[in-house]
Order: sequence, then structure tokens, then C-alpha cells
Amino acid sequence: MPNDMKPNHATIFEEQAEVLAHVAHDGEQCILRLFAPKTAKKAKPGQFVHLRVSDALPLRRPISIMLTDPEKGTVDLLYKMIGEGTRQLSERKKGETLPMLGPIGVPFDLSDTSKRYVLIGGGVGVPPMVFVADNLIGKADLVLFAGSEVPFPFALKPSTMMLPGIAGNTTLTISSLEVRGIACRLASNAGLYGCYEGHVPDLARDYVMALSDEEKARCVLLSCGPHPMLHAVAKLGRDLDIPTQLSLEEYMACGIGGCAGCVVKTVEDGQEKYKRVCVDGPVFDAEKLPEFA
Repeated sequence: MPNDMKPNHATIFEEQAEVLAHVAHDGEQCILRLFAPKTAKKAKPGQFVHLRVSDALPLRRPISIMLTDPEKGTVDLLYKMIGEGTRQLSERKKGETLPMLGPIGVPFDLSDTSKRYVLIGGGVGVPPMVFVADNLIGKADLVLFAGSEVPFPFALKPSTMMLPGIAGNTTLTISSLEVRGIACRLASNAGLYGCYEGHVPDLARDYVMALSDEEKARCVLLSCGPHPMLHAVAKLGRDLDIPTQLSLEEYMACGIGGCAGCVVKTVEDGQEKYKRVCVDGPVFDAEKLPEFA
């Protein structure tokens, strides 16, 4: 693992993040833009922030980073209202401030620019994939597959980029990615027009299986999403002998490694070890996670 991919607690900042914009979307999804210049400057794809959503709830909420603009000092987050904490977060208005820790965790390893990065995100696991794609533009080959069972909280359009193995009726892409030259396709079981009808790992499998053996050998799978989806991505990687990195979603208390409440079992050099998802992850090599073996 490159040195800049290892956990470093000295790079976690505490900021009073100002709400610059907060937009609600269908499916109880929200996109939040914060002014947090220290985090924006240092964040890497796969890392997250830990937000205190209100004075009434002392425990912070972990949310993956979707995009940053280091020059403007902004951090964009996409989250879904799934409990009291995120419901209260959804009520925060422009001009308010939120106590925030970030950036936290081990990011994706994107150091080998000779690889073709296949990004697979599901639900609130899509934002880290968007951050990866934004980071890799002009550096390495990539393609992004995103899945959702509710309407996507992005502007969509038919893609003009052809992808091998993808059926002609699977046309929709995220507009902001298309205009930047990032190939993307969408999957859903909710009957969304222009999307692949099924699970997003199956869409990614169709693509990878259509590649030549030489191109398959260049691939790396990166994924974030619910555990059943990660199991399917890990299986795809095993079946085709493709290196796979998974970003795990776990409940967290402190978020900075102190409470050890988010541990996961790993196997390294034949030895079982328990790692904290917050600071030893959230990104792990799939081969080191026996749960996904």
C-alpha cells in the first residue's frame, strides 16, 4: 500500500463547515455543499467526513465525500434520510454551520495509472465512485456503473459513448460525467427508462466479460454500496481474477478509531486481524476480507 494510502490521524481536521447549498431530491436524497477548506484540500476518493447534525444529537454521522473543489474550499456530500440523524441533517439551512471532522479513512489506491478502473456504486455508495472518477480524469482509463432503486439525484441524459457488452437500450448516463468524457451507465430494478434492468454488478460483469483477455488483465474493480452488492462485486473479481477494492459501510460512534465499534475481521499473511473500518478502512482489498471471500 503506498504511503499516502495509509491512515494518518494527523491529517484529520475539525472545521465549522458552513452550509453553502442544500438540495432535496426524490427518494429522500439530499446533496449538501459545505465550505470546509482544510478538508477540501486534503480529501482523497474513498474518505469520509463525520458531521454533528444538531445540538440535540451528540453522536456524529459518517458521510462519504462525493466531490471537492480545493480552490473554492467546498465539499459535496450526497446522503439519504434513513434515520433521525439524517432527518435532522436535512433541516440544516444555507448559512448554518456544522461541526465536522475530516477527511477520515484510507482512500482507494489509484496509484497505478496503467490500469483500467471499473467503478461500481450502489445507492449512497455512488458518491465515492463519482469522487474517484473526478480524480482519475486525464490520468487513467475508467468506466463508472451506478445502481439505484430510487430516482438518481443527478441530471441524466442518453450517452453517446459506446461500451462493449452493454445492450443498446441501456443508454442513460449522468450528464455531468458525460460532458467531462467519463463513460457511465446506470442500473435499476425500479423500471427507470434507459437503465439496465437488474443489479449494477451484473451490468459491470457484462462489460468486463466483453473485454479482451488483455484488457481484462488491466482492470481493477472499485466498489461501494450495500453488503449484498459488495459480495457480488467481490465474486466478480474472484471469478475473473481481477484485483478488487471494497469500501465498507458500517455504523460508527467516534469515527476516528478510538472506540473500536466498527471493527471487521481481515486476514493478512495467514493471520486473522480485526481492523477499524473508520481509520483502517473504509477501503480494503477484497481478498483480505473473509466475509467476502
